[in-house]
Amino acid sequence: MSDADEEFRGEAVIDTGDDTVTVAVRLSVRFEPVEGRYRWGGRAAPDERLSERLRAGAREVTVRIGGRAAAARLGEPDPWGRVRLTGTGRPPWQ
Repeated sequence: MSDADEEFRGEAVIDTGDDTVTVAVRLSVRFEPVEGRYRWGGRAAPDERLSERLRAGAREVTVRIGGRAAAARLGEPDPWGRVRLTGTGRPPWQ
């Protein structure tokens, strides 16, 4: 993986199972040598529909970027309303 592939900024589709939300994201990835796998995460821009899904209990989601998808987990929003996204394995932008 090159340094250029370690970050992604752009639009992603977040599928919560009962809704899909297109939102701007800022994500990065790193390889964890002890675990032998990639960990990736970042934040989704403030979005009322995504926040509603989070308040309704959505946690396990699918993140789609381009033609790739990856399982992720939603975390609590920060004070500015940006929702945390975390995942393991190959990130959806690679």
